[in-house]
Amino acid sequence: MRRSSSDESTYRRSPSPQGPPPGCARGAAFRRCSSLCGRGAGGPHAAPRPEAAPARYASPQGAKYVVFYLDLSFIFLLELKRCGMARGCLQGVKYLMFAFNLLFWLGGCGILGVGIWLAATQGNFATLSSSFPSLSAANLLIVTGTLVMAIGFVGCIGAIKEHRCLLLTFFVMLLLVFLLEATVAILFFAYTDKVRPPAPTHPHHQIDRYAQRDLKKGLHLYGTPGNVGLTNAWSIIQTDFRCCGVSNYTDWFEVYNATRVPDSCCLEFSESCGLHAPGTWWKAPCYETVKMWLQENLLAVGVFGLCTALVQVLGLSFAMTMYCQVVKADTYCA
Repeated sequence: MRRSSSDESTYRRSPSPQGPPPGCARGAAFRRCSSLCGRGAGGPHAAPRPEAAPARYASPQGAKYVVFYLDLSFIFLLELKRCGMARGCLQGVKYLMFAFNLLFWLGGCGILGVGIWLAATQGNFATLSSSFPSLSAANLLIVTGTLVMAIGFVGCIGAIKEHRCLLLTFFVMLLLVFLLEATVAILFFAYTDKVRPPAPTHPHHQIDRYAQRDLKKGLHLYGTPGNVGLTNAWSIIQTDFRCCGVSNYTDWFEVYNATRVPDSCCLEFSESCGLHAPGTWWKAPCYETVKMWLQENLLAVGVFGLCTALVQVLGLSFAMTMYCQVVKADTYCA
């Protein structure tokens, strides 16, 4: 029996409760189609569903802490390496400075020993001035040796202990000595004016007159008890420089109140040769002879001064470098 067209159209229009609603493609997936058709149908079986959020990768929370710890470990290793390099540099400067100050201290011991020996055996050796009897070669050596020993000792202890206060004290003491020597050198070169003869009112002539007058006063102490150092100093100067008196051999006439000079003024030394005729004595004045000798050996004096200044500059550099390294080590690597 054939169905009528009305029956067929009615069958096609009436949806099946279990089949897909009209408008759904038959080949689509059931889940997708049901969701789409359910939203479109609006029936009791098609509940509205929220739109799904786009998929995002969520890293685990522990991975962040692992990366943070790795960064900290890397920074710590870098700081440790830097502190190790700074400590190695500090150790190198430390031993260099200790060796330098040890030699400095030993040199001071030698100078002090020579000064004590001169003071014990020769009295006030090289005391030529009556106005400054304590200004002798022995006393100068003793003071210089003591000062050098003290500076070297402070430097050695400061270097081996890495003590900031001692290192700074060593630097200040050595800097003061360096400035004092520089001042003396400047005054010395300003005093020795070799470009043109200075005027009579120039300080050069005034210092010369004062020095000669003071040395002539010291001649009256020659051969007297308690002035062995002055007597030996004049004997050595007149013998080695082949001179006699301060400005002339007649300076001794006022000392002896007679036509007489010490035996060290004789061309050929013999007992009581100073009582002979003036033709057997040295005629050159000792003051000008020693002054000319200093000017002729000015280059050697300058080289000695430059070497001394170089040693002091090295000491200052070592002290300040080690002080800065100790401060860095205490600040960043404590």
